[in-house]
Amino acid sequence: METIWIKHPLAIYTGTHQDARGGIVIQGNTIVELVALNQEPSVTVDYSVDASRHVVTPGLINAHHHFYQTLTRAYPDALNKELFHWLQSLYPVWANLDEEMMSVATELALVELMMSGCTTASDHHYLLPTGLEHAIDLQVEAAQKLGVRAIFTRGSMSLGVDDGGLPPQHTIQSEQVIVDDSQRLIRDYHQHHEGAMIQIALAPCSPFSVTTELMKETARIAKQEQVMMHTHLCETLDEEDFCVERFGVRPVDYLEDVGWLNDRTWLAHGIHFNVEEIKRLGKAGVGISHCPTSNMMLASGICKNNDLEAAGVKVGLGVDGSASNDGSNMIAEVRMAMYLQRLQYGSANVTHTDALRWATAGSAAAMGRSDIGVLDIGKQADVAMFKLDDIRFSGSHDPLAALLLCGAQQADRVMVAGKWRVLDGQVVGVDMQDLLHRHRAAAAKLGKKALSA
Repeated sequence: METIWIKHPLAIYTGTHQDARGGIVIQGNTIVELVALNQEPSVTVDYSVDASRHVVTPGLINAHHHFYQTLTRAYPDALNKELFHWLQSLYPVWANLDEEMMSVATELALVELMMSGCTTASDHHYLLPTGLEHAIDLQVEAAQKLGVRAIFTRGSMSLGVDDGGLPPQHTIQSEQVIVDDSQRLIRDYHQHHEGAMIQIALAPCSPFSVTTELMKETARIAKQEQVMMHTHLCETLDEEDFCVERFGVRPVDYLEDVGWLNDRTWLAHGIHFNVEEIKRLGKAGVGISHCPTSNMMLASGICKNNDLEAAGVKVGLGVDGSASNDGSNMIAEVRMAMYLQRLQYGSANVTHTDALRWATAGSAAAMGRSDIGVLDIGKQADVAMFKLDDIRFSGSHDPLAALLLCGAQQADRVMVAGKWRVLDGQVVGVDMQDLLHRHRAAAAKLGKKALSA
């Protein structure tokens, strides 16, 4: 195992209170030492990396995304709409996804995330029309090829428009198919051990796209197999109205009724909770993925991050789908989270380190991981390194604050499990021009299919 010293960083955010201003030492896939200012490692190193021009952070962790949506950025029929109408515009388009599209969309989303400092990426894929039954398998293959850590959530939709749901009938699956495939994916791919590179979670799309029976069965399987659960909840007031009308209860009450109010659950968005519901979520140990850019684009509302954290909720950060964010840039999302939360709580009550915490340790905790998200002894060696050489940083004085305040867009180096996966701003082993060519062709093909349908 190589021993690497990332030394003398310009600035470092560890997520802990320990002094690591002299850098960090990595052996194999693990951090073995934090070096204090003006100190040397206590172990012999094979080589060192001069970080004197870098801001060093834990690898950023994306807690919610829809990789396939990179194929429908700025889609004309979906512009200037709120969530339900936006979904109704795009479901018929997404129903034409094929395996080639799924593979290249996943690869591009992961590459885009890695270039922005992301080392662990979660994806929520719930569209599995005929011919795309093995979408998650394709995603696992792409992540393994790139060497990125990933948590794939096996999404599902079983409640179509004919039965009072939102998705078109041809985009849903039977509940038995969903259950069987969920169990297969856990058996084939889920890693329970510390340092896991691939994990599977179970993720009915939302309360308005699956039945109560499927929500309950998902909770049963997740408990039995000891895997996490994920869904969209309380993103919009329309969703709240749907739950009250269909189930006679508010969304958090529904979550409890179906066995989801526990620490195996993390929720995407989590905007429209009242004070009592926030307390219940915290007591149950539920996680929330804040998705600021998407929430602004669809005018869904603002997640109450400070209130949620004060109640004990584990708050993370996600870029959400590239059709409601139109990008997969994790470091840009951290800046957006800081500013949106300041708009809600005041500029004195949300700091740049709060935002970095949400994007690292917060996301890790929300998704049930304790081995990533901080730079500390014994933790996984997932590291992001950013240079402040662009014109946007000229004149900045506090490097760590400048990372967000001046708007960093791209990492210079990224390490995942002790291996360099991004060097000089480029993902190792990826032909970017070829990837862009294949992705653009897939997006054009999807658009043509939708027009001819």
